Amino acid sequence: MDPVIVVGAGPVGLTLALALARQEVPSVVLDETPGREAPRAARTVVLREDTAALVERLAGVGLGRAGLRWAGWRLLRRKQVTGEVAFGDFGPAGAAGSAGAAGAVGSADAGPPAPLHIAQHVLTGALRAAVAREPLVELATDSRLDTIEQEAAGVTAHTRGPAGTWWRGSYLVGCDGPRSTVRKLQDIRFPGRTAVERHAVAALRTELPRPEEAFLHRMPPWRTTGPFAGEITARPLRDGVWRLDWLLPPGKDLVTPELLVSRIRETLTGWTGESAPSYELLDTGVHTVHHRLARRWRVGRVFVAGDAAHLLGAFGTHGLDEGLRDADNLAWKLATAWHHGPHETLLDSYQAERRAVVAARLRAADQVLPLLRGGGGLRSYVPGAARGHDALLMDGHLGRGTLGAPGAYGDSPLASPDCEAGVPVDTPLGAPVADVVVTAEDGSFVPLRERLGRGALLVVLVAPGTGVWERRHWVGAGIMPRLAAAVTALPHRAELLVAESYPGAAAHTVLLVRPDGHLVTALGGVRPADLYTAAEAALGGPAHTETRAEAGAETRAEAGAR
Repeated sequence: MDPVIVVGAGPVGLTLALALARQEVPSVVLDETPGREAPRAARTVVLREDTAALVERLAGVGLGRAGLRWAGWRLLRRKQVTGEVAFGDFGPAGAAGSAGAAGAVGSADAGPPAPLHIAQHVLTGALRAAVAREPLVELATDSRLDTIEQEAAGVTAHTRGPAGTWWRGSYLVGCDGPRSTVRKLQDIRFPGRTAVERHAVAALRTELPRPEEAFLHRMPPWRTTGPFAGEITARPLRDGVWRLDWLLPPGKDLVTPELLVSRIRETLTGWTGESAPSYELLDTGVHTVHHRLARRWRVGRVFVAGDAAHLLGAFGTHGLDEGLRDADNLAWKLATAWHHGPHETLLDSYQAERRAVVAARLRAADQVLPLLRGGGGLRSYVPGAARGHDALLMDGHLGRGTLGAPGAYGDSPLASPDCEAGVPVDTPLGAPVADVVVTAEDGSFVPLRERLGRGALLVVLVAPGTGVWERRHWVGAGIMPRLAAAVTALPHRAELLVAESYPGAAAHTVLLVRPDGHLVTALGGVRPADLYTAAEAALGGPAHTETRAEAGAETRAEAGAR
């Protein structure tokens, strides 16, 4: 079987290649660069908890050592009457700060851990290092794609460069950015809006009052007219480095170095209270946010992912998160097709699931954008906006709510049919599961997330009390033998795990989880027939098992002929 061709060696393409290798699928990554990314202090990325964990799992490194998980998030704004600056604390759990703080924004509801902020070249370097160690991934540098030809049995791609050649693959995935050659060669439209937001960016080394705490100043009292008159965001990096973003007004006002330096001094003075705070300017730039969504994400054996499929990024909802989720979603489906033969429903579900999630996020941002920036009418026009402007902004930056939380695939073509044995848990069907501690088949205690991305379905039994005993004492007792037999009979490889508890789940609840960590179903007890039906649906329906059976029959026939 030919490898999967991945076009583009950015974070999304490298993540996809590593995710395929974890499921024993070889790939070739076509990189049009010489294989190095120049360090840019002002070019950074924000990863939410799930995407940071995905990269750490695949790259085998702890990104927290190279980046920084924000110790908190603070929102600063000017009170309408007095001009006093008010603070609203948002720590790793998204909880509000002191109840007496004037103008505090938020609630005491628990939320996701703080995001991870990291320089993009550091992230790419960690992924490249992992690719270099992975024998199933071939990285072809100085290889610029110019031709794609596909037929029923596979894909052929041609690259130009010092070693221009033809490449043969089973599938091809374009992770080649906003100007994607793959998307253009497949004649995929990419409609949307240009320059939704513009930000002036500076990376500098300095001391701010709250080290390791990101903050957003919505209405700085020192702000002037013209450029740099809007919000200011400060995000900490390692070694005393900060990234500062100033929201620019609509238009194409030129950001000169002199103007930027002036605003840096003005901002630091406003935050620190010093007349001339010291700093070292490392890098600058202008970041422009576009909102675009590809009409199609699949054309036969060719797919697009990441910035080649979508552009978004207003209100802190950085597009890299969604690109990494694209790779995670597509990898297990390609791996299943690569090992067991193609199944159209399963492969089509990539576009159905991922495009719907990104489209919903874009719609939410487009609804909120003019109202938040204009400052009026929010509660009348946006459902669920009663918490106000500030809370919606925090949702985007902290990775929660419609603007920031990982999407759920509740309306997926792979959704499990309703059954009487289904029971509710705190995780909605189609949403990412909670990362509880589970007992693996070898008796070890591991986070559930560590078992994801291996190509297997996960069956999790909620059994209070099992955590205090070695697995050998209970693996053959009670309902375990019956459940183990049901798992063995599933139409796809599955791993049986046991958890002491799961949010909202009663004892003896059985969870079926996809290889990318999304919940398929929750059943009250051992229900072999319902479990089988749900697993079959998660793989695209009965045709998947028929394909495997037919492939097995052909193999046996060929063996007999020999």
